[in-house]
Amino acid sequence: MAAEGGISFEQLVAEAQGQEFRGWDFSFMNGRWRECPTSWAYRQRVLRHLRQASSVLDMGTGGGEFLSSLCPLPPDTCTTEGYRPSIPLARARLEPLGVEVLETLPGDRLPFEDARLDLVINRHESFWAREVHRVLRPGGRFVTQQVRGRDIIRLNQLLQAREERELDAWALDRVAG
Repeated sequence: MAAEGGISFEQLVAEAQGQEFRGWDFSFMNGRWRECPTSWAYRQRVLRHLRQASSVLDMGTGGGEFLSSLCPLPPDTCTTEGYRPSIPLARARLEPLGVEVLETLPGDRLPFEDARLDLVINRHESFWAREVHRVLRPGGRFVTQQVRGRDIIRLNQLLQAREERELDAWALDRVAG
């Protein structure tokens, strides 16, 4: 199967597999992909609420790339991350900024007391709505940018990344508490 510039799909996959996976830095793919814009801007929405917050949680921070781009951060800023190889990257990037990086596993209870946080941000991490609600202060905000399981379905099929029945498992009506 031919891809862009005469490079085969298989060659592109082999090149990607040869990359060291470090956080969410996919800069080696610059010019080879494009993100479809949403009807709203996640970054702008987060920034609007961040400037009013004194305590923030970034769920599933990866290597902390996105969160660190939002500086200055509130004094009580913390993150969770479940992918072990990303945790040292996140700590190296975020701890000098005063951000606490906590290791969590999918399905874990969030390691915070009730009503601690003004803002919880979550770009693509799985979450339990009840847990997010529990850790938010009254009037707190939760901003997330999730994608449905059928997002980039053709790519998932080509890579045999997921079984067909898993693709419908993630949808707003399933997580809204």
